[in-house]
Order: sequence, then C-alpha cells, then structure tokens
Amino acid sequence: MNKIFAIARWEFLEKVKTKTFIISLIITPIIIIGFSVIPTLLGNQETERTKIIGMLDSSEVFFDAFKAEIEKFRLQNGHLAYVLINLTEKGKSNPELVKYADNSTLQRNISGFLFISSYVKDSIKIQYRSQDRINLSDVSKFEEVFKIILIKIQLKEKGYNIDGLNFIDDPVNIERVTIDIPGEEGKKDFLTVFFSSFIFILLLMMMVIYSGQMLVRSLIEEKSNRLIEVLVSSCTPDELLAGKILGLSSLGLTQIIIWALIGIGLIGGSVIPPEIFSNVGIMLVYFILGFLFFTTLFVGIGSIVNTEQEAQLLTTYLSLILMFPIIVAVPAIQNPDALILKIFSFIPFTIPSVMLLRVNVAEVPAEDIWLTILILLLSTILMIKISAKIFRVGALMHGSKPTLREIINWIKSDA
Repeated sequence: MNKIFAIARWEFLEKVKTKTFIISLIITPIIIIGFSVIPTLLGNQETERTKIIGMLDSSEVFFDAFKAEIEKFRLQNGHLAYVLINLTEKGKSNPELVKYADNSTLQRNISGFLFISSYVKDSIKIQYRSQDRINLSDVSKFEEVFKIILIKIQLKEKGYNIDGLNFIDDPVNIERVTIDIPGEEGKKDFLTVFFSSFIFILLLMMMVIYSGQMLVRSLIEEKSNRLIEVLVSSCTPDELLAGKILGLSSLGLTQIIIWALIGIGLIGGSVIPPEIFSNVGIMLVYFILGFLFFTTLFVGIGSIVNTEQEAQLLTTYLSLILMFPIIVAVPAIQNPDALILKIFSFIPFTIPSVMLLRVNVAEVPAEDIWLTILILLLSTILMIKISAKIFRVGALMHGSKPTLREIINWIKSDA
C-alpha cells in the first residue's frame, strides 16, 4: 500500500507542476463560461443601430399600416428600431423597382427591403431582400406586423370597427414556471437548466480528455525510455496501475475543488445564478464515477499503444462518445422522457454525461438513479480489472501493437 501511495504522490506532484496543468486550470473555466454565456448574450443582444428598411408594395395597401406598427419597436436608447421608406413608384414595373431597390441595398443606402409581389384576398407573397445574412429577429417582427395588419383588414371588410380592437396587436407573454413544490414557483428556467447541464458535461468531457491523454502520454514515454521496467522491478504492475489511477484522480479532484471555488465566487458576484448547483450532490457522484470509468479505460489504451499517433486515434473515439449528450442537449431538455435518452441512461459509456443532463431536466425516479449508479460502479470495477490485466502485459511490450485476439487472451488469463 505504501508503494501505491508513493507512486500516486509522484504522479500527482509531477503533473501538478507542469505548465499544461496550470494553464488548463485557468483556461478551462474561461472557455466553459464563454461557451455557455456568450451564445446567450449574442442571441439576446439587440442592435443599437436604427435600420432603414424599404418597401415595394404595388397594391398600396400595406405601407401606411406597416409604418405605424413597425415604429412601435424601439432600441434600448429609445430611438426607432426601424425607419420605413416607400420605394414604390407609379409607372414602373416590379422588375424595374426590384432592380433599383437591390442596387440601393448593395450600396448600403438601406439595410434591406420588403417586396410584396402579390396580394389577392387572403393570399400574400412577401420577400425580404438583403445583402447581409438575414436577421431572424427582424424577419420575425416583420411577420408579426403583417399578421396584425391582415387581421385588421379582414375585420374591417367584415364590418367591424377596428378602432376599438387595438388590443389585437398587444403582445401576450407566457411566463414559463416549473413546479418544484406544490403551490410554489420553481426557480429554474430554460437557460438555467441548459447552462447547469452543459457546464458539468463540458467539464467532464474536458477533464477526461485532458487527464486521459496525459496518462496515455505518460505511459508511452515510460515505455519508450524503459522507465516503466525500472518501476515494475520495484513494485508489481497492479501497484503501479493503482498508483497512477490514484494520482491522476487526485489531480482531477484538485481541479474540481479549484473550479468549485471559482463557481462559488461567480455565484457571489451574481455572474451565474445559484440554482445552477441545486443538484450538485448527485451530479458530483456521476461526475466522479464517470471520471474513474474513463480514466481506467485510458489506462488500457495507453498499455497497448506505442506512439502518440496511435493513442490519439483511439482517444478520439472516446471523445466523440463524451460529446453525444452535448449534441442532444436541447432536444433532451425539451423532451426529457424520450425513450432513446432513457436507453442511453443505462449504457456505461453514456451514463455519466446523459444522467448529468437528465437530473437537471426532469424529476428522475429514485430507482433510475440508484440503478444507473450501480451499473456505473460495477462497470468501473470491471474496467479496472480488465485494464489491470491488459496493463500487466501491455506495459512491458515494445514494437508492434498487439492484435485484438492477443488482448482478449490477456483479459481471459488468470494472471
């Protein structure tokens, strides 16, 4: 046992002093916060520049009504968000007018223009032509305004007095409230749920990839310079394996503690809401077990490869598995009871990251939590046994990479 702790201490001290570890300790939280916060800020950011929008309307029905409605949108400084100008000229055909408006747009005289190509009773065809990529927020507002105008036109044709129906264009906002306790409002909204799930999954992915690659690189270096043979001569392969895993896990725990302190500081500074960490206890269980599971998996990989190129190829596939929940995060939050999500909750390779997502999205049955933890724990123990058998033989091998049959024989052996 003393040898295991000595190896773990040596691994920890050697890795914690490296520039790579120190840089990742600082850069990783910055990257995660940036990935999580910046898209939200960009999505919610409104332009502070008044846009000049043109309109081509040969029917001469919509310009005045649209101008009155669009001027209700204001910038944060109180200025008009849009200024509408009439590009329609009598005696000119639509193709001529469109060509002129296109030129005005390309010359940056206007941001873009609305072209009403046809309007017959209930049917209307509208284009928004712009040189830049179309701003979905702008188009959504234009669609809303046209819908209001068309409703008013229909009501007026049916004989209703629309002067008393101004409430038509009053927006209705539905507040989204989750229920945690009967009679009380929940505190989590969509962004909080997404952020809390996203940050833990991203942390797990980056920690596993960084720590796993560090372990694999260390094993390759020790194999190439024959240092591992010296180590094995003074301890057993199992002691060496246990020491490496313990040292690397301690390094990971150090990262978690420092990142947790950073998170507490951000909560205190009101940068992120405290509700993000409401399920932090159960999430840490999946986080730690997932880290141990993949770390032992990396040990087995590091034992059978001889070059960093070989290791990078194999670790890339593990990285893709870890990325899966990030890809399905938004659909999963919108539909937490999806069968495919529940299936992946019981597969060892996807349990950590998928359950990190599920426990934040919806109320997960207690039996699901205990069963997934048990499966992950047993899988980690099994992976340690398999990696240990591979490590005993593979760590001392040089030259060609072992075949799949040889690896299976190592696993089946009782040594």
